[in-house]
Amino acid sequence: MPFASEPDPNWLHWLDERRSDALALFGKRIPARYAKTIPLPAEVETWAAAGLGQNESLFLTGHIGVGKTHTAWTATRTWLAACFGQRYRRNPVIDIHRSTSLFDDLRPEGTDPYGTSKRAKEADLLFIDDLAAARVSPTGWTQERLYEIFDERYVQQRPVIMTCDVLPGDLGAIVGARVASRLAEMCADNVVFLEGGDRRTGGGE
Repeated sequence: MPFASEPDPNWLHWLDERRSDALALFGKRIPARYAKTIPLPAEVETWAAAGLGQNESLFLTGHIGVGKTHTAWTATRTWLAACFGQRYRRNPVIDIHRSTSLFDDLRPEGTDPYGTSKRAKEADLLFIDDLAAARVSPTGWTQERLYEIFDERYVQQRPVIMTCDVLPGDLGAIVGARVASRLAEMCADNVVFLEGGDRRTGGGE
């Protein structure tokens, strides 16, 4: 008979099923080009392996075409799988956006700016791809909403995974000084520069 401290095999089986179901559902959200799991840099693997215990954000940067977006999708999938560990309580929520779509949705004329903001604030993990692809007005509505999202996640220690062609310190001209400052705090220990050639032109093969 197993000791009381040992996990119940039936519970472990149930947990494996929940993990498989969650990963299958997440797989349907992954664009076809990024569906294949790729090896992760050690620091990204470590970040993702913490699952729901991870309260620090991850900033993936590097030159165009080095695989930032593909790395982020694999890291997010790895993070999700790690959430189904011994301390599992519930299925995690992941909110995913390309920056251009997020900024559009946050505008007053967007489909649901308040709902978009609320989901981005409250998700267990927020994934923003290509952060430098869109600029926001220096004093506009979108920048304020964006700051509110990052500030709320910073205060509540909810992680964000981001891809970007520029370093956090150079984001002020794109997302505003306040947002850039908050991002620098959130990602201080987890800025990963991906190296290599442009995979889109064969340079990263």
